[in-house]
Amino acid sequence: MAINYDGPIPVTGAWQEGDQAGNRKFIDLGSIDLELGGSLPKVRVAYETYGKLNSNATNAIFIEHALTGDSHVSGLDVPGHLSRGWWDDLVGEGKVIDTNEWFVVCANVLGGCQGTTGPSSKDESGKPWGSRFPRITVSDQVEIEKRLTDSLEIETWASIVGGSMGGMRVLEWAVEHPQKLRSAFVIASAPGSSADQTATQNAQIAAIKADHKFRGGDYYYAKPGDGPHAGLGIARKFAHLTYRSETELDVRFGRDNQDGEDPYSDGRFAIDSYLDHHAEKLARRFDANSYIVLSDSISTFDIGRNRGGVAAALSKITAPIIVAGIDTDRLYPLRQQADLAAALPIKHELHVINSPFGHDGFLIETDQVAPAVIRVLDLASEKIK
Repeated sequence: MAINYDGPIPVTGAWQEGDQAGNRKFIDLGSIDLELGGSLPKVRVAYETYGKLNSNATNAIFIEHALTGDSHVSGLDVPGHLSRGWWDDLVGEGKVIDTNEWFVVCANVLGGCQGTTGPSSKDESGKPWGSRFPRITVSDQVEIEKRLTDSLEIETWASIVGGSMGGMRVLEWAVEHPQKLRSAFVIASAPGSSADQTATQNAQIAAIKADHKFRGGDYYYAKPGDGPHAGLGIARKFAHLTYRSETELDVRFGRDNQDGEDPYSDGRFAIDSYLDHHAEKLARRFDANSYIVLSDSISTFDIGRNRGGVAAALSKITAPIIVAGIDTDRLYPLRQQADLAAALPIKHELHVINSPFGHDGFLIETDQVAPAVIRVLDLASEKIK
């Protein structure tokens, strides 16, 4: 049974001006010359804030989202947002990152599709960037976040926290702007993409570009529902298998049929239906070009590039960093977090999360993530004192 991409699926899957803004705020941060060449003449950033900044601006926390995340880190049933905040169990009033105490900022990343400048954004002539959008790196993304920081008049973040792709930006902050953070938290991430991870991104990008509706990246003027949704869906299927563990999928689905379907005729196994669901879900909310641009930024990430290697780069870090990993993560294996924790100048024990869910454990196992976050906030509080 094929996935039905007809109907209300937008061409871009991206937030556009005129949509409900929800809790998003917007700021224009000027032009940027990009690390790998090219430039953007203007950059707009969508971000959300929670809580209040105190009088001496010492209670600010910056949260970094992962590949298909966005600025909506907290909140339930907010107009303009399709789902609750992606870390809502941890961030909010009375929660681990208590917004009665902390001022929390989360921004949609450069190259994204939820209000920050990306391939679906319009250039100065009013046309979507599409295939003309330049390559960007994690360094470029953090440069824009640094400008946002300055615009908010925050001298130093009490902590910067993030997982997966977000953890890469945390490390870039800690190395490039060590004076700008007092503590940090990195979960399910690494100081650079391995060959296996780069290969994963390569295959997903190839799936999108192979969709004839991709049109070389210039699909924004197609009729509604006529974008590269099938290619993006295949990419998501591949990605989702790396986000979950073999054990979870086998226990959860096994050889079960999808209800009312016969996989030995023209029906599906339950696992087929599960992957179809996630493929269609992403196609409805995310832009294929952004998926390519951000996946490429993950592949090119290497904290040691142009810094004398990973060890030399990490030696520049002055803030304490708590590192956490998931024991069943097959995308960013636990050994990568163990190596990172051992290489940091300030030593802290690796926080291990035991979970059947694999990489997605950093989003799901919030009860186990919480103690590590609490430790990070304690370190931030000590620095404030």
